[in-house]
Amino acid sequence: MLQKFPKLFLYLLGVVFIINLLQSYFTELIFDEAYYWYFSQHMAWGYFDHPPMVALLIKISSFFFSGELGVRFMSCVLSIGTLIILWLLIDNKRKKEYITHFFILTFSVTLLNAYGFFTLPDTPLLFFTALFLLVYKRFLTKPSFSLAIGMGLVMAALMYSKYHAILVIFFVLLSNLKLLANKYAWMAVFIALVAYIPHFIWLYDHDFISIKYHLFERPNEAYDFKQFTLGYFLNLFALFGLIFPWVYRALFKTGITDLFTKALVYLTYGVLVFFFISSLHRIVQTQWIIVISIPLTIMTFNDMLINESTRKWIFRLGLVNIVLLSILRIGLIYEPLFPVTYESHGNKKWVRKVALIAGDMPVVFENSYRLAPMYAFYSGKTSFSLNNTMYRENEYSIDESESKVQHKNILYLSQYIPERDIQIANLNESTYYGKIIDDFESYRKLKCFVDTRKFENPWGSEHTLKVYNPYDIDIDLKKIRFGVTYLNDYKRPVDIIPIQDVRPENKNLTLKSNDTTFFTFKLPKPLMENPVYFRIGISENGLHYGLNGQNIRLD
Repeated sequence: MLQKFPKLFLYLLGVVFIINLLQSYFTELIFDEAYYWYFSQHMAWGYFDHPPMVALLIKISSFFFSGELGVRFMSCVLSIGTLIILWLLIDNKRKKEYITHFFILTFSVTLLNAYGFFTLPDTPLLFFTALFLLVYKRFLTKPSFSLAIGMGLVMAALMYSKYHAILVIFFVLLSNLKLLANKYAWMAVFIALVAYIPHFIWLYDHDFISIKYHLFERPNEAYDFKQFTLGYFLNLFALFGLIFPWVYRALFKTGITDLFTKALVYLTYGVLVFFFISSLHRIVQTQWIIVISIPLTIMTFNDMLINESTRKWIFRLGLVNIVLLSILRIGLIYEPLFPVTYESHGNKKWVRKVALIAGDMPVVFENSYRLAPMYAFYSGKTSFSLNNTMYRENEYSIDESESKVQHKNILYLSQYIPERDIQIANLNESTYYGKIIDDFESYRKLKCFVDTRKFENPWGSEHTLKVYNPYDIDIDLKKIRFGVTYLNDYKRPVDIIPIQDVRPENKNLTLKSNDTTFFTFKLPKPLMENPVYFRIGISENGLHYGLNGQNIRLD
């Protein structure tokens, strides 16, 4: 196997691996990494925001190392694996003459560089996309039972990495519809679905909460050309930095001479068109389109091998890219070199500041799935994100973390508390206020259900509210208040109004454990004009209203 790789290739691969290991060790976590580290502390077949592959990588990394490297080690391994697979996907025999050019190209691709050490869902997505293309290429040559098994397992791994993987599979299939008549292709699909059953079960058990959030519940904004569509095109340039003209030129020049090249072209254009259409109604994040880095790197290197001009320009500008990216990478560790304060700066400092105040008390962060896991990672102490109606649901909304702070004396931190005892500046570049709460008690898992058929004329008429109590204890109604949040057309909360008259139908004074209680109520008139959605929330013990109900459209 090693004979396929020249010594220079292996030497440069080793250099890249060592650089990424050092970067991983000395760079503080960014917030998403801390959140995914939190996932890995409670291994499951799914999480609110993503499938479980990223958590698995972190769990494996933690068996070898502690600290930041214990989060990122497997990302360093997978990034090297991605480079190896990309090399194997190049058929041109002249590639051995241009090994340095290959590394300059791949190391100058912005997010291929960054995901060489950051642990995010896109890291395994890139690796398994490359591996999927390698298996598919061999499948095209000679379909077989063993390749069908391999392709099915890789497709499952892709989907376990990130839901965007469906685009990779779909556009490769679209490039070769004859696969629909191939028994081995159907076998691969069957194996992928069987391997994905545990996640399907998790989704079912959690009422498909991840799918609902990503497709329907994400807040949005009014269309703005600069922010949405122009921002999308800027992301396309940012993916490749200074070499972007030659990368996209390689795409335009690539002729479809075989089914594998057709797959690369279809995959690239398919993702580009899909997210261009998406940019017409929402902001497209750079990492959403990162998967095109794999086929574009293959096509670009192939073009470099036959086009001297392309080879020279990418070599020169790629080196400039690498210098700039290297400065930024050093700046992730040494803050003065970075143009702005970044997520990897100062986390240990603010965690120490909060830990000195909290002592052994758990810390409850209001509306921050970013700060809560970062605090837990660097302090080793208990934290929780209490999400309210002005925020969004996340993993803290569905796991068992709430139970760890129940009836404890806690430090409650918020960017706004009317009666505050503590002020902490420069916590994530913001000022947070805190207070000590004795015997903390929250019930964010209470679920509110409203009959959605009765809101053509909502004001003044009575409606039925069902409240399900999933806790193992009865909850005194004196501890809770009901409120309604009105949202605009983009599902942004605008008004929060208490509901004054909520009456239990059976006159019970408690929410019975593991039971549903029925109420009648009247929606209060909003202050805002023309609300489009509303949702019911519950405030327990004077806390802000929670995310207890779903968004319901007002007709």
